[in-house]
Order: sequence, then structure tokens, then C-alpha cells
Amino acid sequence: MNPTNRWKIPKRFTPIVFSFYMAAIMAFLMTAVILGVNTGLGHDYLLRVLRAYALAAPIGFACVLLTRPLVMRLVQWTVSA
Repeated sequence: MNPTNRWKIPKRFTPIVFSFYMAAIMAFLMTAVILGVNTGLGHDYLLRVLRAYALAAPIGFACVLLTRPLVMRLVQWTVSA
């Protein structure tokens, strides 16, 4: 077994891994932008972002997992084969 493959997640978990990364990135970006727009970029901005992100990331992950089947169907209906 290749040592670099030892830490890789099996291929069957691809949708879950994709959902995790997508939720993590989008939750962070949206948290940072919304917090900056609503409360400004003060001296404690990064700390406030991280605190809000701690709540937003798990919720985002659950939402992406729950809506994935609907999104896949919408993509099938709107993209030609």
C-alpha cells in the first residue's frame, strides 16, 4: 500500500467529502462577508468570524447533505446529457 493512500478516504464517500468541503468553504466565505457587511471590520473581526463560523459550518454541511439529491435532480433536468 502506498503511504500517501493510507490517509485517503475510500471513493464511495466522495459525495460526503465533496459536501464537507463545499459547506466548509461556503460557510466561511458567507460568514466573513455577512459579518463584515453587518458589523464592520473592527479589531475583533476575525474572532467574530471564527465564532460565527463554528455555528455555520456544521449547519451548512447538514444542509448540503440534505439538499444534494434535489440539486442532483435539478442538474439532470437542466443540463443536456
